[in-house]
Amino acid sequence: MLTSEMLQMIDYSLKEDLGECDHTSASSLPDGLHREGWILAKEDGVVAGLEVASEVFRRVSTDLVTEKLCKDGDRVSHGQAVFHISGDARRILEGERLALNFIQRMSGIASRTADVMDSFHGTKCAVLDTRKTTPGLRAFEKWAVRLGGGTNHRMGLYDMILIKDNHVDYAGSVESVLNRVAEYLKELGRDLPVEIEVRDAAEAAEAMRMQVSLRKPSGMLLIDRLLLDNHSPSEVKAQVDRWGGQIDLEASGGITPTNARSYALTGVDYVSMGWLTHSVKGMDFSLKSTDALP
Repeated sequence: MLTSEMLQMIDYSLKEDLGECDHTSASSLPDGLHREGWILAKEDGVVAGLEVASEVFRRVSTDLVTEKLCKDGDRVSHGQAVFHISGDARRILEGERLALNFIQRMSGIASRTADVMDSFHGTKCAVLDTRKTTPGLRAFEKWAVRLGGGTNHRMGLYDMILIKDNHVDYAGSVESVLNRVAEYLKELGRDLPVEIEVRDAAEAAEAMRMQVSLRKPSGMLLIDRLLLDNHSPSEVKAQVDRWGGQIDLEASGGITPTNARSYALTGVDYVSMGWLTHSVKGMDFSLKSTDALP
């Protein structure tokens, strides 16, 4: 699951934290002191990042022995031990903060994603993340969304074509931008997914009119999804009534856990929420020694 880019980020983060040496541990603890530690959840939620924590400690020292006491994506309760580590005390403390940082950040995202998906119960709607992620941590944060039951949108600018309002404005019109995209894919010879953001019913109708004649290189219809940006739930419902079943529909813009279910109830296929990664509070965890266990 961990890609080479994610491993590089772990290495960079360890270097950022350790620098030349952990002077506190080196000065206060004898070398070779063997100790154990448990990572405990300090609140209820969905745990994520245990696999990352294992890799953090492995890269600190291959002599450290780790054990995941539950699985990434499991629901855990306050006080529950989720991770065990044993080995040289200095090495444990060198990796402690970074391991906790990953678990806290990823678990916060996974927990709130799970809350949103719980609120969608009884609908067909899925929650999507966005590119509003922490630079360098996107792969970790989007992984956390999946662990919480959400669905990843595009990873970056390279894996799909998402035509936003600025693209339409710069190109001149919905018709102009879609014609250019169709020609680009023809020259590229690839069937990249295509989504277009529409600001109102008129732009949606124009995109669907163009859909009749535009094709990808394989002959498939050009547009895979309409993005209904900054629509109210009632406006989304009107678009679902008009285009639902003909094309996938996604609602986005100003959607939070407070109003997300009202969008899901419209019958829309997806709700995308930048909130999942740009406004979520981390879930609290701590590493405790044997003597400090409750």
